[in-house]
Amino acid sequence: MKKHKPDYQSTLTKALRSDGMIVGIDEVGRGPVAGPVAVCAVWYKAKDHQNITAYFDGMNDSKKVHVNKRRLFAKTAQELQDKGLINYTIQYGSAGKIDKEGISFCLREGIERSLKIAQKDGLTPTDYIFLDGSLKAPATYYKQKTIIGGDGKVFAISLASVIAKVARDEIMEEYGINDPKYGFEQHKGYGTAGHIKAIKEHGTSDLHRKTWLTKYL
Repeated sequence: MKKHKPDYQSTLTKALRSDGMIVGIDEVGRGPVAGPVAVCAVWYKAKDHQNITAYFDGMNDSKKVHVNKRRLFAKTAQELQDKGLINYTIQYGSAGKIDKEGISFCLREGIERSLKIAQKDGLTPTDYIFLDGSLKAPATYYKQKTIIGGDGKVFAISLASVIAKVARDEIMEEYGINDPKYGFEQHKGYGTAGHIKAIKEHGTSDLHRKTWLTKYL
């Protein structure tokens, strides 16, 4: 019996054969009870895909890449951006905005801001956009493809995932240095037992998503 290719595969093949850009979008920080949510968009010319991927041996979903390798990949991405081979942007939604507007609003706003920046670099509605999970781009980008588990299947999404993860982790580590009583540098804002214990002892901070803590407190 003939096996069918995953439905995203044909879109990816078309993207790699195109004369335009490939965009990968992912988010990090949807689940924590503290800290921002981060949306990263990575874009580059399809013709450069093979050259770019050669710099990232072992690229995968950020959760499956060792922390040291993630940092190396993020550093390489910065170097390639400096050379003009790729571009990326990270957009954040604060804990306060998540409480006020909701996580879906913050993700949507992050995607829209990212694509407006990419537009200045030549992105058009005819370019291919690949998004992880349930993320969606504005409908004007009619060649977009949302892929469940896309951060482990499409290189551009994987790279966006890693860049966002490294950047957000660094922010949470800095918060941990500035306000050590919560241990942000260890749990990165997730609702671990130690984190919840610290909240019960010290109360919440401006970094905490108050609406997310009701089930813990």
